[in-house]
Amino acid sequence: MPQSGGFNRTIKIIIGIIDVIIYHLSFVLAFNIRYRIINYSNWSDYINALPWIMVTFVLMNILFGMYVLYDKRDIDFITTTTITQFMMTVIIMAFTFLGRWFAFPRTIVVISFVISTVLLLVWRLIVLRIYWSTSGTSRVMIIGGEAEAKQALYSFIQADSKQYKVNALNVSNHYTNVVENLDETDVYYLLEDIDEAEQSRIISLLTFQEKRIFLSSDFQNITLMDNKVMNIDDESIIAVSRFEIPPENDLIKRIFDLMLSIMMLIVTSPILLVTALAVKLDSKGPVFYRQTRITRGGKEFDVLKFRSMRQDAEKLSGPVLAQEDDPRVTKVGRIIRSLRIDELPQLFNVLKGEMSLVGPRPERPYFVDQFIDRNQYYALRHHVRAGITGYAQVYGKYSTNFTNKLRFDLLYIKNYSIGLDLQILFQTVKILFDKVSSQGVTEEESGEVKLPEGVSIYE
Repeated sequence: MPQSGGFNRTIKIIIGIIDVIIYHLSFVLAFNIRYRIINYSNWSDYINALPWIMVTFVLMNILFGMYVLYDKRDIDFITTTTITQFMMTVIIMAFTFLGRWFAFPRTIVVISFVISTVLLLVWRLIVLRIYWSTSGTSRVMIIGGEAEAKQALYSFIQADSKQYKVNALNVSNHYTNVVENLDETDVYYLLEDIDEAEQSRIISLLTFQEKRIFLSSDFQNITLMDNKVMNIDDESIIAVSRFEIPPENDLIKRIFDLMLSIMMLIVTSPILLVTALAVKLDSKGPVFYRQTRITRGGKEFDVLKFRSMRQDAEKLSGPVLAQEDDPRVTKVGRIIRSLRIDELPQLFNVLKGEMSLVGPRPERPYFVDQFIDRNQYYALRHHVRAGITGYAQVYGKYSTNFTNKLRFDLLYIKNYSIGLDLQILFQTVKILFDKVSSQGVTEEESGEVKLPEGVSIYE
């Protein structure tokens, strides 16, 4: 039976410590390359900056999800390590200026960037292979209706995870099929379309059998997250938290939005100017595109974006969602969409308080009404400000279907923290290099999923 273990917190800490040692070693090597005999003032300035550098390095890697290994591929490590090390190079140069460590040469930082990127990549790829070999591959049984189970299977196939491989779909007689396949399955993924009584029996059985259980992120399961336990006399009560950000946290979020959006506007001002010129020269029409969207409290506002489509894009079709390879998109529009540059003007919406840096993506009233008709819980997204980026944009794809995007948004609201906002912002930088995340809606949402070889279906 495959191993079901993994790297625990202690081992992750050890990996992080070795990361820090490697990063420090890259500076030592850089000094030796730059100076055969290290000058004391140069070295002492580095030592003075060292605590700040290493704390920032560790936080950067945590926020980029470097130590979450179950869903990582080689390309993820290559991309993320390169991005984080480049950002560290820029930050260290700022540190040396603000801390007045002028004897700490910039050439050392550049050389260490090259060395640390190579050394960390080699180390992390080794860690990934050790992780794969020690954690093994867990065999997954998906339990639910046939259509929903096949759609879940498609998600596992797309993820191409080495840790989780679906070996069976259990689409009816769920409890009986679970009992008969206890020795052939390590993880049981229970979808929402299972009879409540049968689901309870399955969970009880698997708990006593010490099997791993995955639950779908349906509304009922999300509701039970992040709740408080209360004791009234000898009665234990679970107080269900609301789908909202507490006022004190919302104030901190607003201050954070204001400070960071002002900084981002200053830093990206050259990009804004170049993009505005490119949009104007590429096609007829205004540089900016204003469109009515919905934000907190169901209020309407005009979202500001760089125009990426023809001026008359919806003249004949009316309002439609963006599609993959959308013919309405201009040449410049395709580039700025893939890099998410078209979203930068929304920083002005953040300054006005209409949006937040992080939150559910705002949608048009035309579509909001349709979405609420399809799922009443969609309205809960409007308990927080709309965002430039969000949980769904980072952990899903542009083409992720309506239901899953909604679940991501509700999970964000339920689990909100300023740390989560920071993590999403850093992850947003990473997905700029992921072409799939920028694509439009595809036809796969409700298409038929073929069973791959090795997957059984139990009825």
